[in-house]
Amino acid sequence: MSEPTTFTEGEFYEGHFDSRAYAKNFYSCPSGQADEKNFLTFVLRCLSRVFSAGEHKGKLLIDVGSGPSIHSVLSACDHYDEIVLSDFASNNRREIEKWLKNQEGSLDWKPVLQYVCELDGKIPSKLEATLKQRVKKVLKCDVRLENPFDPHTLEPADCVITSLCLEAACKDIQTYCRALHGLTKLLGPGGLLVMIGVLGESFYKVDEQLFSCLRLSQDNIKEVLSGLGLSIHEFTILPAADRQNNAVSDFEAIFHLVARKPSE
Repeated sequence: MSEPTTFTEGEFYEGHFDSRAYAKNFYSCPSGQADEKNFLTFVLRCLSRVFSAGEHKGKLLIDVGSGPSIHSVLSACDHYDEIVLSDFASNNRREIEKWLKNQEGSLDWKPVLQYVCELDGKIPSKLEATLKQRVKKVLKCDVRLENPFDPHTLEPADCVITSLCLEAACKDIQTYCRALHGLTKLLGPGGLLVMIGVLGESFYKVDEQLFSCLRLSQDNIKEVLSGLGLSIHEFTILPAADRQNNAVSDFEAIFHLVARKPSE
């Protein structure tokens, strides 16, 4: 499978990204997409391990590049008073809004909710109600900008989560560095950065549509975060189980990391 000849930045997503197909293909059940064995369960377990105990908490949590999904903030939402979800593509933001407002035809997150509640020892209906009550905004974001939420200026966040966003949005390592710098500026002193991403991936597919990905290594990411003054507390990697038979992406590994901004 060859990667796209031109990197598919945000503007391409606006016209070509099928939000409902993406959710159906990759998030319709906790096991995730069949070709990407253990991908989603790894992500959900890592997020549960970080947040379920309530050690990390605060007023504001920002999820940068949510896609049409709410899975990244499920384990965290009990511990933050206000949550901002965001994405570049208007279709993705609309799908989140539909789910938050219980509109007919909204995406079904019950299987993923159930799985997270089994991990965290919670009740699905209560967790869903908590999340819907605490999401205060669904904003457009562009991680290529110095302030990803321009023209909005958000108050400093206690936690920023980003999952599978930066490597899909940034065409080169310089853009990636600037994007991570923008994310750290969203954090208040001592704030927590939680990242989920892929290593060594050049493309992924939603149905038959190809999307680009910036090939990253663990060293790339560590170097950028270190240069920004963040301390990495956890960096977990799960190698891809069966790359030869994966028709929807070519990732070499999934990573999950937790880093902290220095306290002033």
